Amino acid sequence: MTAEQPVALVRAIGRWSLVALVINSIIGSGVFGLPSVLAGLMGSASPYAVLLGAVGIGIIIACFAEVGSQFREPGGPYVYARESFGRFVGLEVGWLTWLVRLTASAANANLFVNYFAEFWPAASSPVPRIALLTAIIGLLAFVNYRGVRSGTTTSNVFTVAKLLPLLIFICLGLVFLARSSPPQPSEPASADWLKSVLLLVFAYGGFEAALMPMGEVKNPRRDTPFALFTALITVTIVYVLVQVVVVGTLTDPNSTNRPLATAAHVFIGSAGAALITIGALISVFGYISAAMLNVPRLTYAFAERGDFPKLFSLVHPKFKTPHVSIAVFALLVWGLAVAGSFQWNASISAAARLLTYGAVCAAVLKLRREKPDADAFRLPMGSGVAVLGILVSLFPVSAMGITELIVIVLTTAIAFSHWLFVRKAN
Repeated sequence: MTAEQPVALVRAIGRWSLVALVINSIIGSGVFGLPSVLAGLMGSASPYAVLLGAVGIGIIIACFAEVGSQFREPGGPYVYARESFGRFVGLEVGWLTWLVRLTASAANANLFVNYFAEFWPAASSPVPRIALLTAIIGLLAFVNYRGVRSGTTTSNVFTVAKLLPLLIFICLGLVFLARSSPPQPSEPASADWLKSVLLLVFAYGGFEAALMPMGEVKNPRRDTPFALFTALITVTIVYVLVQVVVVGTLTDPNSTNRPLATAAHVFIGSAGAALITIGALISVFGYISAAMLNVPRLTYAFAERGDFPKLFSLVHPKFKTPHVSIAVFALLVWGLAVAGSFQWNASISAAARLLTYGAVCAAVLKLRREKPDADAFRLPMGSGVAVLGILVSLFPVSAMGITELIVIVLTTAIAFSHWLFVRKAN
């Protein structure tokens, strides 16, 4: 292999593998922890909040479907913003997207350890905790280092594996509710819709990460909209029905931080609780496996456009993967997971992604004006949907805490400094 013939990524991700990747990128820790929090905020109305969250995120996903169908390069929101609004906005969105994905993956790694402690209490101790984090992140980095096909296969397997216990929980829970008189859940003094929406942004988010490896998708124009909408419908059905079962089964869902396991104990017994705990471990592990496939393609795209050191765009001559980007991502996730907690990482991830969503919705308007004849999926009333998507993205920003704001401001400042540097260098 000569220097004049750089190794290229291989297009190995088909339509249904992309669907699995999107589902795997969405369903992680949220479905196993948030139902109790939502029940505490909304009571018996919480399933409607979940459905409303799907409508809101569906507007944003529709914008991603149109914009994403126009690109065959890796990078996701960073590439969309850069091509639409220039290098400065691209770098700002790219750094925020990287922050979102790093903290979301670290949050899931933290939660994996928390759930694993149910079977091995010592896992919460410092040394075993670090060892377990090293093992799970290192294993998934190794799998994805060795090839996109092995990474895709891992994602497919974990998508099925995480959905199976959830489907069992839903089916048996609905049968239980149909045959018994469910208890009346405790109701909050007032429904907190705004906070519920922020939580649901984390629960439904992650789909954008599945669009980062577009350089390895066989037919991005055809498969991107199909994968996004199919995944949204699937995830919405699962989330709503899980919430219905939890609220209908438990008198006080907000009293437990393991709502699915507690509810399963009511209608299946201790074996059911163990099954759901195992399902949570599989779900979180699968989420991290999808991130390990997706997110390194962001820094690969950075480097490919001259916005990061060229080292990040190197492709392994044998495995055809961006191995340096994979290794760096794994190390950073490990560091955030070791240093932080689930709540700290998750709150930053949820807040930062709102800004990236708004930028992609705005890109719909810009690309429609500049490329009206582009070979792409077109939304009906797309301009109106894009404006609505911007409003949906900005609406929950007012509920951000001071920690999230500080981290986001710091990240945008780093991105600005980065832009000044590469601008002078070029």
